[in-house]
Amino acid sequence: MADSTGLAWHLETLETTHVLGRQLVEQLPPGSILLLNGPLGAGKTSLVQGLAQGLGITEPITSPTFALAQHYTGGHLPLVHLDLYRLEHPAAADELFLQEEEEAKALNALMAVEWPERLSLSLPEAWSVVLEPLASGGRQAQLIPPKETTSDSLG
Repeated sequence: MADSTGLAWHLETLETTHVLGRQLVEQLPPGSILLLNGPLGAGKTSLVQGLAQGLGITEPITSPTFALAQHYTGGHLPLVHLDLYRLEHPAAADELFLQEEEEAKALNALMAVEWPERLSLSLPEAWSVVLEPLASGGRQAQLIPPKETTSDSLG
């Protein structure tokens, strides 16, 4: 599933996407921001479902496309899930992100952000996952560490 760097994966099924989410919870520091990049259908929400499983959250995880933000506090650490898809103006996306980031920090929550390309903010402290559907089926996932740290901070 992982490549030799441990930062790229071929995810063949929904379950392998969930497994990656659970593994990321174990590797990311509490209070991390995780930006989820990829086209529609790439598996962003599926990855968040895996994150929630890793955090011990049992309630159903759905894309917050219409609500824009969901807070899940039933696990051993909270999860804040944003979906910026409908926010076409960077100022609106930035404002929502900053409000939710403040609350996530107060909760020491993991913050997962779908469609972060809608933001105009620079987030050098954020982790990124790039998800790409593959023509052969499944998807490719790559984890990009924060610009403020190195991959040595993993694990």
